[in-house]
Amino acid sequence: MIIHRQLSFLGYLACFSLGLVSCGPSASTASSAVVSPSDTIAAQRPVFLASKVEQTPLIDGRGDDLCWQSAEWLPLTERWLGEAYSATDFSGRYKLSWSDSFVYILAEIMDDTLIDIHADGLDRYWDDDCLEVFIDENRSGGNHQYTHNAFAYHIGLDGRVVDVGLDSAFRYYDHHLRSGRLCDGPRCTWEVALRIYPDTYRDDEPGSQPLELKRGKKMGFALAYCDNDHSPERENFIGNAPVFGEDKNRGWIDAGIFGLLELR
Repeated sequence: MIIHRQLSFLGYLACFSLGLVSCGPSASTASSAVVSPSDTIAAQRPVFLASKVEQTPLIDGRGDDLCWQSAEWLPLTERWLGEAYSATDFSGRYKLSWSDSFVYILAEIMDDTLIDIHADGLDRYWDDDCLEVFIDENRSGGNHQYTHNAFAYHIGLDGRVVDVGLDSAFRYYDHHLRSGRLCDGPRCTWEVALRIYPDTYRDDEPGSQPLELKRGKKMGFALAYCDNDHSPERENFIGNAPVFGEDKNRGWIDAGIFGLLELR
């Protein structure tokens, strides 16, 4: 457990030295942020900054739009689950931007083997290769396992989007985001346009509307990748924020581990 703490913290320091995140308190303090108020969580988690787009990007997976030219690459390096992996097995980085209607993500993933072994997209979707976006609109932290206090969107290789509904059942949330993916050998570029919904969102209610985004808005945010090569279960789960303690696979339940996304 001590070794895991050191690895995550060193990665965190490396991000800080590049100016990509802001530092918070010690590991022992951060691990207590499960149900803290939003201001406390913000003080303890890394901060990711996104600039507003001048031109809306085309969500096609190419990543050649104007908004991405000036955006900084951010690292996807925190090992949340699995054994150590090589750079040829997996490496990842991403960029962020936003408009009045969407948060945009450009992720570059190097994955030597792409796996989609479950024909039913609602069956063990986390054990297939997928990009996962976590969002907590009001940065409240806390439990979101069977609530919409936060969302954990799994984007499959087929573009379908899955999360857990209020009825504890797996559901498609394709209308919450658009995505495009292009691959050149092991290098895949994912482009995502994410609508932001409040925690009052209710499944199967047509009146639930996404929010209009404003400069200065702050949200809980994390990004991760589920990597599987040839196993019945995923072999690695790699995120963008350090998670302290022995159990790092908590994002699907605990919004307190998310970083802070600020729209500037």
